[in-house]
Amino acid sequence: MKAEDLPYRPCVGVMLINAEGRIFAGQRFDSPVAAWQMPQGGIDKCERPRAAALRELREETGIAPELVSLVARSSDWLTYDLPPELLGKVWGGKYRGQKQRWFLFRYLGRDDQIDIATEHPEFSEWRWITADELIAGIVPFKRDVYERVVAEFRGHLH
Repeated sequence: MKAEDLPYRPCVGVMLINAEGRIFAGQRFDSPVAAWQMPQGGIDKCERPRAAALRELREETGIAPELVSLVARSSDWLTYDLPPELLGKVWGGKYRGQKQRWFLFRYLGRDDQIDIATEHPEFSEWRWITADELIAGIVPFKRDVYERVVAEFRGHLH
């Protein structure tokens, strides 16, 4: 089966910003190279995108919903295709990539309330970074989506 014949996996992404407008980024556990990314994940059956975003944020960072406030959401779904070497290997080979609805949340808590040592950890470490550092640190096949997310939310980052 060709990539074009496969659907996109419905997913959400979370841009979490602190009071200084810096963005939460985590280093993926499963990457042998530097791969700093924002929290993201699939939407469960019958789950609304915003609920999925809050669930993924909690699952990946330990941050409770009451510690964030919604600032914005992307105006549309953004898609990316998996590179050929990953196609057929992730998500059971059922998807060509992801279509993502992005949410921008402001973090209202303290750094010591962030706990990436969750039940199913995704990140080995985390830090607050600038938008330019975020784009420079993401894997190449997700860079276009990250550039579009940053462009859409940039007005809220300062």
